[in-house]
Amino acid sequence: STRSRVLLVRGVLRNEAKTIGRADLIPSIKLRHCCLLRNQRCIFAYLYDRLLRIRALRWEYGSVLPANVQWFGRYKKSLASFMRSIGGEEGLDITQDMKPPKSFYIQVKCLKDYGEFEIDDGTVILLKKNSQVRTGSSVVFRLAY
Repeated sequence: STRSRVLLVRGVLRNEAKTIGRADLIPSIKLRHCCLLRNQRCIFAYLYDRLLRIRALRWEYGSVLPANVQWFGRYKKSLASFMRSIGGEEGLDITQDMKPPKSFYIQVKCLKDYGEFEIDDGTVILLKKNSQVRTGSSVVFRLAY
């Protein structure tokens, strides 16, 4: 692990400084080592923040970002394969409708005669041309496709 390597490096540097008679270098070596560790943490924090920003851009703007960003390309492919794996044959685009609806029910106007339609709870509704029905959004999406 990283911690064991750090302890090993510290021990080696301390022993080298003592064997060559330069124990006065130990504080300088420790300071340099702490600076290197701090720089490493800063780099990791920057990369993680960049990754989160790229991920947020993908969700906000879709897959139109440049493909030369290697991580973005892999994330885009992974998200696309996940969306294809859920939601039946066509898949499900989970990047749409990111804001929740104001109401669970939608007012629907029938454009053509459909006849009787059974919804999830077993209720049968009659869909005739120019009639209006207030129903759940899941029913509307099934009717639309």
